[in-house]
Amino acid sequence: MRAQRASKPRPYDILFAHGLSRVDPERIHHAAFRAIRGAAPLTSRAVRMPSAPVHALGLTFPHPLGLAAGFDKNAVGIDGLAALGFGHVEVGTVTGEPQPGNPRPRLFRLTADGAIVNRMGFNNDGAEVVARRLAAWRTSGRSTILGVNIGKTKVVPEEEAVRDYEKSAGLLAPHADYLVVNVSSPNTPGLRDLQAVEKLEPLLAAVRRRADEVRPDHRVPLLVKIAPDLSDDDVLAVADLATATGLDGIIATNTTISRDGLATRAADVDAVGAGGLSGRPLTSRSEDVVRLLRERVGPDLTLVGVGGITTVDDARHRLAAGADLLQAYTAFVYEGPLWPRRVVRGLVAGA
Repeated sequence: MRAQRASKPRPYDILFAHGLSRVDPERIHHAAFRAIRGAAPLTSRAVRMPSAPVHALGLTFPHPLGLAAGFDKNAVGIDGLAALGFGHVEVGTVTGEPQPGNPRPRLFRLTADGAIVNRMGFNNDGAEVVARRLAAWRTSGRSTILGVNIGKTKVVPEEEAVRDYEKSAGLLAPHADYLVVNVSSPNTPGLRDLQAVEKLEPLLAAVRRRADEVRPDHRVPLLVKIAPDLSDDDVLAVADLATATGLDGIIATNTTISRDGLATRAADVDAVGAGGLSGRPLTSRSEDVVRLLRERVGPDLTLVGVGGITTVDDARHRLAAGADLLQAYTAFVYEGPLWPRRVVRGLVAGA
């Protein structure tokens, strides 16, 4: 077993255990995000991250660790999040049309497992609004590497999914350093069906064409985000598709619908209900998927490892498995605002 936490509680651990964990998770998320945005001018001056450059996707990342999609769905806090030490920020998931997401409550903690269950349902302001916001952000001259994650609008039928993704790509690719096609959230009905190669190939081709149309002078890297629940054969099929079609990268993995091996009482897990589970229970499977992908695609395709990365050792193991870049979200919630710099400094110290 890998060590998961320091033996001596940190101030944030005490605050989380005795305060934050007793409040509705979505309410805490919004309050914390407001604080992060408000503190950006101070944290940007206070945080001095060590340099550990990673060359991937035709870009130079200051270090491997970035923030996964889901935290900043509407691109309202990029600067504040980067100021905490994330080397890149992926916003979204953004859909072609605005949507409120699923009814509340829709975000739950499984603290015994260091995990979160969400059934948010791609709640976001929609591609048009987010595109305008990103256009304004770009004019400010910010240098944070920005990924934009796009998904399917819930009310759009599967047969019109390509058009929906094309709309988002056309609006958002002009402002993205890289673009991610999300076909792996469990919270939009039918979305994961698009991971099947026969459906995924035309979808990725359409998004690629549209991104090239709106950025004829610059090729925006395109990645796909896959689920940990794919069988090994299906993971390899996606790897083969990525190689054959010239995809720039794969993000592995999204949340899982599995509830196997949890420490949380079964009755409490059942009470939470449906949704994607993230955090420590994903560590082993997500690492295995990265390893499978790297063995199949060779050294050139960019792999982004995400899922269950909490400690410096977790990060090192994911890089050793073949990831070029790392992303996290759940550990940021459980470990607090100093967590990104702790992990990066640990990686640099052990390099």
